[in-house]
Amino acid sequence: MDFENLLYEGKAKSVYQGESENEVIVKFRDDMTAGDGARKESMGQKGYFNSIISSKIFETLEEAGVKTQLIELVEPCVMKAQKLEMIPIEVIVRNIATGSIVRKFPFEEKAPFNPPLIQMDFKSDEFHDPTLNDAIAIALGIASKEELDEIRDLALKVNDIMSAMFKDAGIILVDFKIEFGKDADGNIVLGDEISPDSCRLWDAETLDMLDKELFRQGKDDEVIDAYEEVFNRIITDEDKAKWNL
Repeated sequence: MDFENLLYEGKAKSVYQGESENEVIVKFRDDMTAGDGARKESMGQKGYFNSIISSKIFETLEEAGVKTQLIELVEPCVMKAQKLEMIPIEVIVRNIATGSIVRKFPFEEKAPFNPPLIQMDFKSDEFHDPTLNDAIAIALGIASKEELDEIRDLALKVNDIMSAMFKDAGIILVDFKIEFGKDADGNIVLGDEISPDSCRLWDAETLDMLDKELFRQGKDDEVIDAYEEVFNRIITDEDKAKWNL
């Protein structure tokens, strides 16, 4: 693969120009950050697990009718994807109250949200990802009312599909963060990644954490074991054969 034309480097992934104008190569790194990047560590095999888990989830979503930017997992840590003009909104879907929503609002810890709660934040480290409403998003020129409605509908569909997928694996999908962009034709497409970096995942029996929250809590020695557990539960033998794992 050509990793010479770097387009963007985020906290955990690097994006390079692909062979065609509308393709990019996404390289998953082992970097892990917390606190708007204030804390940064390298966690061996994190990129490996996240790239495969994300590709599996994107493929499952595609099969259910949700457009994603995934073209193919070229090899572990390397994903070929559509080039998108990313919308600077982090869409957070919450099924259970925990984390920042409990710290900021009087919700009871571990109380279920029915229907799921959708939160939109302005994606900006400079402004510390403040919460958006439609009026602010429209005033900033981020998205139209129709696009915001479409994003919410897609987020709920993603939640339904992923909740069922993880339930079959004995995992509770507590909440997750996703991002959308526009393809060359202006269609809204799911982008970035979906992995234990961007989801809260709990073991359905023990409620043990299987996600990045372990890193946020300083339990660094448990992080990769948790990611590997998610990998082992959702990646099938067929997947391993297809991707030469």
